[in-house]
Amino acid sequence: MTPNSAISSITTERRGPVFLIGLNRVSKRNAFDPPMFHDLARAYGSYEADPDLWCAVVFAHGPHFTGGIDLAQFAPLFAREDPFTQEAGQIDPFGMRSHLSKPLVMAVHGITFTIGIEMLLAADIRIAASDARFTQLEIARGLYPLGGATFRLVREAGWGNAMRYLLTADEFGPAEALQMGLVQEVVEPGRQLERAAAIAERIAAQAPLGVQATLRSARLAVVEGEATAAARIRDDLPAILASDDFREGLASFRERRAANFHGK
Repeated sequence: MTPNSAISSITTERRGPVFLIGLNRVSKRNAFDPPMFHDLARAYGSYEADPDLWCAVVFAHGPHFTGGIDLAQFAPLFAREDPFTQEAGQIDPFGMRSHLSKPLVMAVHGITFTIGIEMLLAADIRIAASDARFTQLEIARGLYPLGGATFRLVREAGWGNAMRYLLTADEFGPAEALQMGLVQEVVEPGRQLERAAAIAERIAAQAPLGVQATLRSARLAVVEGEATAAARIRDDLPAILASDDFREGLASFRERRAANFHGK
């Protein structure tokens, strides 16, 4: 796997309909400086724009997922601009200014600090190695979480569990992350990418239009409420029923065989 020529601090690899995105600033513990953040947003944008890619996996090279943001690089920008603003062709890895319409699986290991937790919270399925270390330590640096942890960790973990770590900057491990719902599985170190890729391949074997409609409906319910999501189902259903994927799914059911979907 080698870095895409246009994405210096991020590696990308296609495995059929699965897109692997790797953090690759290893000498800095994969800490994000502004160019790396935009490189990642560009990789997300490439995934979103490619109709032949149906699931993505984010992982990290080296012994750690990420040490967080490179504060010395970001601090001068905060007072005069939003350093996380997306450019054309980019998708926000925090999922706040823009978000993916297709599923994202994330695999973390080692140090997974600040922005790493917030990237996890914006992903759909999260796998952690048993050596993962988590902390949301912005308040220890005079800041507070800017990428969604203040509301997403509350949603995932509950108020008390979220505040236990958001207000103390204490470190916690994969057992606590699993108990709170921050991650869905914990695996042996070195197996996190393998497991995340297997889940992504399983997702990519399903009907892409149905997968994307499922994500859209679930997100709508979280943001605008269940009634809005329920009403949207009636609007979305005709297009799904008219799709080649639905016809293929019905045929595979009748013929008792695996379906071969094309996302159309």
